Amino acid sequence: MFEDLKKSIDKGLDYAFMNAEKLAQAAKDMAKENKLTKEEAKKLYDHLVAKSDEARKSVEAELQVLVKATMKKMNIPSQEDIKKLEDRIKNLEAGKKAPAKAKTAPVAAKGPKVKAKK
Repeated sequence: MFEDLKKSIDKGLDYAFMNAEKLAQAAKDMAKENKLTKEEAKKLYDHLVAKSDEARKSVEAELQVLVKATMKKMNIPSQEDIKKLEDRIKNLEAGKKAPAKAKTAPVAAKGPKVKAKK
């Protein structure tokens, strides 16, 4: 029983990553084994294609999340980070061309504060 379950899971995974030609052949083989009509075989093929597309998209999405997390752990900047830095550099370079106004901070009085006696 357990071996049959494992085989079914393995076949399902195989079908998920087959190309259209291999899916068509698998549908034909399954239709012959189960004596399906042409209409049922077509429905089976359409079902296999839809499930294959779903599985492929799901795996791609999970891989993207995994890659992003790995890049973050490795401290590798994303394209978005690089774009922000490029924009920031452009803004800084554009600012250098215009005359800079000197900003002076108010100077704080140094020394101990004296409390007034009453």
